[in-house]
Amino acid sequence: MTVTANSAWEALLEAHSTLVKRFQADDAWGDLTMREYDVLYTLSKCPEPVRLGELNRHVLLSQPAMSRLVDRLAARGLVARDPDPADRRGVRLSLTAPGRDRQRQIGARHAREVSRALRAALTPDELTQFEELCRKLAKD
Repeated sequence: MTVTANSAWEALLEAHSTLVKRFQADDAWGDLTMREYDVLYTLSKCPEPVRLGELNRHVLLSQPAMSRLVDRLAARGLVARDPDPADRRGVRLSLTAPGRDRQRQIGARHAREVSRALRAALTPDELTQFEELCRKLAKD
């Protein structure tokens, strides 16, 4: 069973790597990197502003790298940094209106590319099963 589990893990990593390379080569990103878009996308899913540590739980970057990336996005007017009312030393992050617009614009193109890639490899039933399996693995 250990061999099977490790083989499945390696297949998942290989599939992820292959798809990420394909998506990085796509021209949907404009003047953003895929990682910058990932931060905008993650913030778009948050119902309220979040602290950097919370954002960092959803984006695969070290805290210092995340902090620099957020600084760049804030300097470009895509992310707002506001004092945390519960802790004045902290900062809460949210999308600005231009950041939300950019995320939606890029997100629509990226969603079409994701759909093309997955539908080319999987049947509709397999897509449903794949989603269920991934959600099961993502539960803590």
